[in-house]
Parts: sequence; C-alpha cells; structure tokens
Amino acid sequence: MRTHGKKYRTAAQTIEPRKLYAPPAAVEQVKSTAFAKFDESVDVAVRLGVDPKHADQIVRGTVSLPHGTGKKIRVLVIAQGDKAKEAETAGADFVGMEYVAKIKEGWLDTDVIVATPDVMGQLGALGKVLGPRGLMPNPKAGTVTMDVSKAVRELKAGKIEFRVDKSGIVHAAVGKKSFSAQQLAENLQAFMDAIVKAKPAAAKGHYIRSVTVSSTMGPGVRVDTAGYHQ
Repeated sequence: MRTHGKKYRTAAQTIEPRKLYAPPAAVEQVKSTAFAKFDESVDVAVRLGVDPKHADQIVRGTVSLPHGTGKKIRVLVIAQGDKAKEAETAGADFVGMEYVAKIKEGWLDTDVIVATPDVMGQLGALGKVLGPRGLMPNPKAGTVTMDVSKAVRELKAGKIEFRVDKSGIVHAAVGKKSFSAQQLAENLQAFMDAIVKAKPAAAKGHYIRSVTVSSTMGPGVRVDTAGYHQ
C-alpha cells in the first residue's frame, strides 16, 4: 500500500472527509493544498455511470478550455504541399511526410498528431505504435482534417481530447496550480459541459457518479455534481 509523505498528510488534513465542495471552492482547496515546488497540473477525474465494454456507451470528445491547459502542446502535422505550408504558418512544431519514417524509427517527441485525410493510408501501419499512446489522428477528435491551420490553432489554444477508460473514469488536466481559482473553475465548467454533452443515448441511470479534482502531488477534493445538468 502506498504511503504518503508528511506534506501530503498535512494537506489532506485540511480537506473535510466525505464533504462535497462546490466547484469554485474545490479548486481553491486544490490550490491551497498543492505543496510541490513545481507548477503542478490540476487534474479532474470523473466517474461515469457507463459500461465502456459496450461500444454504444463509450464517452469521448474534445473541448476547448477557455484558459488553456498551461502546458505547451507540441503539434506534428503530417501533410504535403499547400497543407504543409498552412500548418507551418499556423504554428505547428513539426511538419512533413518524412515524420512517417521517423516515427517508424522510434521518434515520438510530440503531444498530438494532425493529418490530412489523403495521407491517413500511410499512417495505418503505425497504428500499433500510435494507438496505445493516444496519438493516432482521428476525425472525431478533429485531428484528421483538411483545415489543418484551424486544428493547429485550437490545439495550441488549449483544445483537449477526452475518452472514458476501462473502469468508467475520464481523466483530464484542466490547468495549473498557478492559474487563478476563477480560471480553473471556468476550465472545469467547460470540461464538465463537454462530458454532459457527450452522454451516450445508451447510458441509463445516474450519469455523473463523482467528480474529484487534485493537483499532481496533492490529495483529491470531491466536487458537488449538483450543478452539472444530467
């Protein structure tokens, strides 16, 4: 069993057990209990009333966080000709068809990959490498598109992708400890709105079971879900 250090235990003592905090109070609590010397991420875990073993109960989507994630996102665009030029102008970190060969050789220094539909055939062989890392471009996530400049700008501005895991939980980073409580609360609200919007028609009963926010190293704070329409 994992044992926590003194700083963690001290931080955890300031959180009332079993109390559900309103979203703004929850992020305030996370900020005040974040004790690491670096700028910790503020993460949210949403437990959903779905069974991800059924394809019609998969919860996935994208959301543009109003204040971004606070993390510099490295974007690779696999495209050719004018589309490659567009991607460069939009601020992509890496552009070009040569990255298909580089990935085959083990290069993976990117956070997200955008591709135009015409080159997806060449990416098929990389599925075993990109799939498990969540890097495979996908039309539903807006990362397979002819509008590469829009995709790059949105990703750089804080658009994130989310997907429910095997245990019915969606995890995401909604900012950094250095953000104001209002910025974190607004990012959390935008994320929760997207989760509610992504509710599958096949999901029955109580959809949002619990919401917990925490910093990278800090204890979790339970959020009152009453404000999130289900």
